[in-house]
Formats: sequence, structure tokens, C-alpha cells
Amino acid sequence: MAIALNKLTPSKGANRKSKRVGRGIGGGHGKTATRGYKGQKSRSGTSIRPGFEGGQMPLHRRLPKRGFTNIFRKEYTVVNLSQLAEFAAGTEVTPLVLRERGIVRRLKDGIKILASGELKHPLRVHAHKFSQSAIDKIQKAGGSVEVITQ
Repeated sequence: MAIALNKLTPSKGANRKSKRVGRGIGGGHGKTATRGYKGQKSRSGTSIRPGFEGGQMPLHRRLPKRGFTNIFRKEYTVVNLSQLAEFAAGTEVTPLVLRERGIVRRLKDGIKILASGELKHPLRVHAHKFSQSAIDKIQKAGGSVEVITQ
């Protein structure tokens, strides 16, 4: 027997009738329509935002504040050596080259090179920051490192 569109049916138990509330005592969900008795949540048209405690000072305002946001913080885009390994030997790797290749989407405040992965061939890498172990691995592979200053 072939499958045809007019023969398709939902699997057993997939379609359930919706619960009809507030339609009289015979339906089993009459009178209060499963909302309980009185109060804010039994009224129509109410929506209570998350964290609302009925006018009591909410928890997120009762707790003390801690710390601050440093407005001078620099956020670097991280690139690992494993990502640089796909470049050919002797290539000059700059932030713009990384962006063109799709390795980095946004430059943010600069590029930081980290040492995750192995580098087998020499590269000339230009970036804003390097981890010490990344510098060691690049130089061990015969490459060079240049820090870009802003």
C-alpha cells in the first residue's frame, strides 16, 4: 500500500480536544473556570510581571548591590593557534586578514592570540595581545610576533 496525502492521519493520542472552561456545571469546569477563588490571578486581563510580589519590595531590590562595571574595560576577540594553523607557511596574519577569512567576525577592542592548538609552520602574526605560551609556540615554529599598539 502506497502512502498518499489523503490517507495521512495524526498518530494516536496526538490530537486532544481543548479544555473548555466556564461553560456551566455540566462541563466540569464551570463556575470559577479552574481559576480558584477571588484574587488578582482569578480576574480577566491580568498579567503579572516576573518577580512581582504584590507590591512588597521585590527580592532583586531588597538584596544589596555589589561591584561595578569598568567603563574602560577592553574586550578582545580571541583567536587560537589551531585557527592560525590553516594559513600557509610564511603568511602575514593581521586582524584584517582574519576578518576577510571569516575566522573573526568583529574586531572589538583588538585581537588576542591564545596558545590552544599546535603550529607546525612559521607565520608572521600581528595582533594586539598574545599569551606568553602563544608567543613561545609561534617562535618555536620559526614564526615572528608583532604587537599592534593603538
